[in-house]
Amino acid sequence: MAKAKNQPEGEAFLAAIPEEKKIRSLGVIMDGNGRWAKARALPRTAGHIAGAKVVPRLIGDLRELGVRTVTLYAFSTENWKRPKPEVDALMGLLARYMKEVVIPKIESDPGFGVRFLGDLGKLSPDLADLCRRAERMGQGREFLCNIAFNYGGREEILHAANEAIAAGELPLTEEILERHLYTAGIPDPDLIIRTAGESRLSGFLLWQAAYSEIYITKTLWPDFSREDLVAALCDYYRRTRRFGGLAPEEGSL
Repeated sequence: MAKAKNQPEGEAFLAAIPEEKKIRSLGVIMDGNGRWAKARALPRTAGHIAGAKVVPRLIGDLRELGVRTVTLYAFSTENWKRPKPEVDALMGLLARYMKEVVIPKIESDPGFGVRFLGDLGKLSPDLADLCRRAERMGQGREFLCNIAFNYGGREEILHAANEAIAAGELPLTEEILERHLYTAGIPDPDLIIRTAGESRLSGFLLWQAAYSEIYITKTLWPDFSREDLVAALCDYYRRTRRFGGLAPEEGSL
């Protein structure tokens, strides 16, 4: 396929990917806000604010590139260990972001919805209600943005197992457990992008990421651009996914 005039090479490559082979679900570990702020002699909260501004553009880019589900790792169960002023600032940022960005987006865009993954019970009642309201408003939309907030992969698996046991669904099977995960009904991520160069999942979607491809970039989250996203997607599409088996061209013993 010839590259369209003035179309970057990576974008042209993505445009040639058949619809049936496009990524269904993408996970993003948004790391590096604090380092971004430190490099500019700014408070850590400035990094979180800058990072939040990346999300609407990312979502627009993903929709243009054919991705229909994204899961953003926003606040882990371990993040409560951070200094209280930073935690309070993150809670305030989420509340403001929900009121000023997410809910207006859901109201104006019939194709956009959100879902929260994690235990909202530890949030303030007002903030938890705001999150649940957004979920109700955006049910059944074509594009789904999952926000992992007060989320931990081990906690999710324990929650799912305990819920299934309480419901008498024994013996446990993979199918039963998956029905009780926060992500029930959501495709497992085909690709997980982690920014800021760290090579670990940090508790993100531990069950769901069993066969996810992982892409690490040194770019700090507030600097993450469309070009960075295109590079990650191009890298993914050039890989061969085996899911524990062999690729067709590798044959068999």
